[in-house]
Amino acid sequence: MAAADGLGSIAIDTTQLNMSVTDPTAWATAMNNLGMVPVGLAGQQLVTDSICVPGFDPSLSMMTGITPINPMIPGMGLVPPPPPTDVPVVKEIIHCKSCTLFPPNPNLPPPSTRERPPGCKTVFVGGLPENATEEIIQEVFEQCGDITAIRKSKKNFCHIRFAEEFMVDKAIYLSGYRMRLGSSTDKKDSGRLHVDFAQARDDFYEWECKQRMLAREERHRRKMEEDRLRPPSPPAIMHYSEHEAALLAEKLKDDSKFSEAITVLLTWIERGEVNRRSANQFYSMVQSANSHVRRLMNEKAAHEQEMEQAKESFKNALTGILTQFEQIVAVFNASTRQKAWDHFSKAQRKNIDIWRKHSEELRNAHSEQLMGIRREEEMEMSDDDSGDNPSKKLRVDDSALAAQAYALKEENDSLRWQLDAYRNEVELLKQEKGQLFRTEESLTKDQQLQFLQQTMQGMQQQLLSIQEELNNKKSELEQAKEEQTHTQAMLKVLQEQLKSAKELAEINGHDESQANEINVLTVALVNQDREKNSEKRSPGLKSEKEALLIGIISTFLHVHPFGANIEYLWSYMQQLDSRISANEIEMLLMRLPRMFKQEFTGVGATLEKRWKFCAFEGIKTI
Repeated sequence: MAAADGLGSIAIDTTQLNMSVTDPTAWATAMNNLGMVPVGLAGQQLVTDSICVPGFDPSLSMMTGITPINPMIPGMGLVPPPPPTDVPVVKEIIHCKSCTLFPPNPNLPPPSTRERPPGCKTVFVGGLPENATEEIIQEVFEQCGDITAIRKSKKNFCHIRFAEEFMVDKAIYLSGYRMRLGSSTDKKDSGRLHVDFAQARDDFYEWECKQRMLAREERHRRKMEEDRLRPPSPPAIMHYSEHEAALLAEKLKDDSKFSEAITVLLTWIERGEVNRRSANQFYSMVQSANSHVRRLMNEKAAHEQEMEQAKESFKNALTGILTQFEQIVAVFNASTRQKAWDHFSKAQRKNIDIWRKHSEELRNAHSEQLMGIRREEEMEMSDDDSGDNPSKKLRVDDSALAAQAYALKEENDSLRWQLDAYRNEVELLKQEKGQLFRTEESLTKDQQLQFLQQTMQGMQQQLLSIQEELNNKKSELEQAKEEQTHTQAMLKVLQEQLKSAKELAEINGHDESQANEINVLTVALVNQDREKNSEKRSPGLKSEKEALLIGIISTFLHVHPFGANIEYLWSYMQQLDSRISANEIEMLLMRLPRMFKQEFTGVGATLEKRWKFCAFEGIKTI
């Protein structure tokens, strides 16, 4: 059986080969099969020289501080490939001081084990001899590793907890061995061991602590990586003071430092640094910021002029390229004429034709692009003529008249801002003296109150309309219930009349014609009641198809004065429309009781339902 090693991933199958040993070294042989060092025994080397590192000194780590290399660790390239599965695993007899372990029958299947719990360091050992003591158990299993605790039961089993997880795999290897104490043949001195994984709370708790520690280390590593990749924070903005405000005003006048200074000014205003004392200073800084508008507009005009020049140069270059394309296409066209075309070979003609088509496509594409540019220029010229675009008017800033008008406008704006500031101060003084009776809060409260009143009125109107709809629905429901009760009563009366009429007919011996008259009378009463109800609830025609069907059915039934059953009528309609069904025809006839009526003819097994056209009878009665 191959058990996975949790720490070193030691595979048992890697060295479980047939090895000839003597009895004094049987325990070392068993440990060699596991690929682990037998503790406290001096025997032959566990791993062959072909597996070990050539010339490896185990004491090297003690002198140099280098971690010793385990040749069995996977990934080191030192472990040979596992042996084939058809090689039998040989377990040897293990001799201890107080007992002897005999291996199980190699032909038997390997002992089963449960699923390994996470962080398992405890094993269950069953099948112990009755006379086995803790000292004997420790003597056997301490060869697998350091034992931290042994919990023995009175029922021939115990739990052993090791110091490391990989020691559990070594103990599992002993499952299936028969244990005999000394040389006794007593039944109480022998037993077959069964070693399996055990689920212990302490093991699971240590495993969880280890996982949490690894998760903390991973979070710390990710945090360090995020901190390393995080962009640097923007520089802190200083607090407002008169000295800093004076320095900022100088920076606002400098074009190179304007972007940095305007950010500081915006932060101060958002922080609420503007008050009565600093209002004039902030106003001067805002005015300085406004002075950069002209500079920005001039820069924009310069960039637009550069863009126009670039467009013009691009258009000229495109025109030159298009001229060269025209010349190339002319060369190809000249080559395809008969004077030169007859002298080229077939392959040459094919290549020339391909080149000509490609050049014509490129020429047409460049020509369309150039025409698009010219159309855009014509549209811009029409916009300039109309004078509706204000961005074009800004280009005349170089003239003295435009500069003077802009300066007057700027001065007017500054005076208006000063006037607004004085008005605000006057309003603040009025509020302090108590001359302002209604504040802005009262106005907002009045507006909110009016809005709530309007909302309440709307909700009341909606409630009234809903109540009216509810009353209408209730009245309709009551009418429907009354109609239902009336219909049920009529049906009961008709059923009683029908029964009594049949009984009289049987007693008096009336013929078949009288029974037909009774059926006709009954159907007429039912149809009459159905007509009354259908007049109230019958919907109109839904489509043009239904109107066409009613016309055809009316004509068919009119020429059949004695009526026709639904199958006969459906077979006739199938010739006109194969998709129509008999159920659809019957539902349509039942929806129009004033045009079509249903009658029963015959008695007993010959009873048959027939539909008749009765629209003209309703007209005569009217």
